[in-house]
Amino acid sequence: MAVKRNQRILRPEPIQWRFQVMLAMIGLVFFSLVGRAAFIQVVEPDRLRHEGDLRSLRVSHSEVQRGNITDRNGVELAVSVPVQTVWADPLRMHEQSGLEDMRRWQALADVFQTPVDDLLARVDNPQRRFVYLKRMVTPAVAEYVRQLDIPGVYLQNESRRFYPTGEINSHIIGVTNIDGEGLDGIEAVYDGMLTGTPGQRQYRKDGQGRVIEELEVRQAEYPQNVRLSIDQRIQAMAYRELKKAVSYHGATSGSLVAVDVHTGEVLAMVNSPSYNPNNRQEMLPHLMRNRAITDTFEPGSTVKPLVMLEALRQGVVDLDSTIDTSPGWMRLGGRRVQDARNYGELSLAEILQHSSNVAISKLALSIDIDDLLHTYAGAGFGSDTGINLIGESMGLIRHRTSWSDFEVATLSYGYGLGTTTMQLAQMYAILGNGGVQRPLSVLALENPHEGRQVFDPELTEDVLRMMESVVSSEGTGRQARVRGYRVAGKTGTTRKAVPGGYGDEYVGLFAGVIPASNPRIAIAVMINEPEGDAYHGGSVAAPLFSTVAEGSMRILNVAPDDISPATLRSAGFGGQRD
Repeated sequence: MAVKRNQRILRPEPIQWRFQVMLAMIGLVFFSLVGRAAFIQVVEPDRLRHEGDLRSLRVSHSEVQRGNITDRNGVELAVSVPVQTVWADPLRMHEQSGLEDMRRWQALADVFQTPVDDLLARVDNPQRRFVYLKRMVTPAVAEYVRQLDIPGVYLQNESRRFYPTGEINSHIIGVTNIDGEGLDGIEAVYDGMLTGTPGQRQYRKDGQGRVIEELEVRQAEYPQNVRLSIDQRIQAMAYRELKKAVSYHGATSGSLVAVDVHTGEVLAMVNSPSYNPNNRQEMLPHLMRNRAITDTFEPGSTVKPLVMLEALRQGVVDLDSTIDTSPGWMRLGGRRVQDARNYGELSLAEILQHSSNVAISKLALSIDIDDLLHTYAGAGFGSDTGINLIGESMGLIRHRTSWSDFEVATLSYGYGLGTTTMQLAQMYAILGNGGVQRPLSVLALENPHEGRQVFDPELTEDVLRMMESVVSSEGTGRQARVRGYRVAGKTGTTRKAVPGGYGDEYVGLFAGVIPASNPRIAIAVMINEPEGDAYHGGSVAAPLFSTVAEGSMRILNVAPDDISPATLRSAGFGGQRD
């Protein structure tokens, strides 16, 4: 009995509340895990997937360089070269004590030519993960940075735009920003063609760095190269001679444009002053302006052949007509139109030869003003040339309901309308091409535009023959002559407009075609505000035309069309041929 009593006393009694608490806790943990799993899988699955991708997903890119720009013969005018950029990861730098050794930072500042405090300020915030220290450094600097081995400082491959011809082609080519995006010129207009798309490869790695899955491969889209119509041989020669002329005459600026009369392709387009696109510190706004297409001026006597052309078309005069200019001046509405002297009776060719304002005014007053304006428009004035460059000016043609006789007279010798050097070159290309107008192109053309006939071809040829007298020994453009070649052209000299009238500054002009027997190129020259007494177009612009035209004929291998016995002897042939 005693044993049974003790056994009854030692038997454990169940504690109900502890069991229930433990069971509740186990159930709570279970349902929490189930709820968390459901939340991750159903409510917020992207986060877990994103966390996994950060640890396993990788993306690599293939570099694509910007396309090249070349001249018509393949000479490189703009290329991209590989360079490296120095950048830093401030977070990694603070974690690895990259700021402890100040000697390395001082050496980095010295090679960057930057105060060391400025560099340290860029990496001061440990929350940042990327900051540039120096963009596009030379290979020598990149190697120096690599040897400094500063924790958190890295190198990144990039490309830099380089312009081998410097300031010679800067106004045509333009420039890119530091990220390789076109800002001006060809670089901006054809930015889409010149810019490619880098290739991309997306893949997954395991914990040991092995590729376990390739998710996406996107092939690189390579850029296109742009081939210009520019002939670098003519371009370089024209720029050199223009720069010399502007400096010699003390002019503020100058422009020259050479155009192939048969295709409308621009063979040369130069301005002075210019800028070097490889030196961004000298890229000032007034130097970057492409004056050949943006700056407008009154064309002066260079438009007189158009008045002559319209007078012949309307039958007001014929090829044998003469105009009496005595006494060398005439009064229109209380104002005076005059010549340099009294030329008396002048033939049509002599009107252009001596650039008679009186004679050309009489012709203009005898024709309909609307027809004259239509002829100016047909020559390209008041519209774009088709060159497709940023900043091109369309010039100015006034349209009025009534014109005074004096306004018609001044319009006939180039006052009261505005044009650019490019438009002037287009006008003479039309005259040299038998009256066919083609849009100008700065891109090399495989198939030139057909163009449209704007002037009568026979009358255009007649006027072209008259223009040859301008460069004769008695003409105003005699300094434009080219040995061995016939030249047809016209001088122009205009006073620059100021508020209330005209000032004492001039623009000297000459435009013409060569060789006149079968024109190949048209050249327009503008010298802005020459100093001294030599400011006429025949003195400042015609000699430049002669030099560039002669060099162009030699470069293009165009046969001479004016070989006289004297020329043969001077060239070394000797004797006279029958």
